[in-house]
Amino acid sequence: MPIFLVILSFMKEITFKLNGRMWMEIDGEQMLGPGRVELLERIQASGSLRQAAIQMKMSYKQAWDMINHLNSHFGTPVVISHRGGKGGGMAVITEQGIQLIKEFRDLQQKFRDFLKENSKTD
Repeated sequence: MPIFLVILSFMKEITFKLNGRMWMEIDGEQMLGPGRVELLERIQASGSLRQAAIQMKMSYKQAWDMINHLNSHFGTPVVISHRGGKGGGMAVITEQGIQLIKEFRDLQQKFRDFLKENSKTD
């Protein structure tokens, strides 16, 4: 049992709610969190990096930089984009990107469950 839970077990009358945030780091650098996963999900839904950026109220460059950062750190790209032109560009989430979204969301749910199960509320 984690030490903080042992300490808290002595405080039977106190109610509390654990809270926290989760993200993935690679070599000490924050790589993937809820915001970047949301960007990937919005790209997947819209097929457009520009639309995903607009929906998230961020600049296209900021979204582009996030995707380039992810693509360069995961071995294989998580998003493949095709330049616009007359018909406009498009962005496609790769199988690795889809798997990354799924695994992050699964871990995020486990993290939420952990926080809820270890909180002591009435």
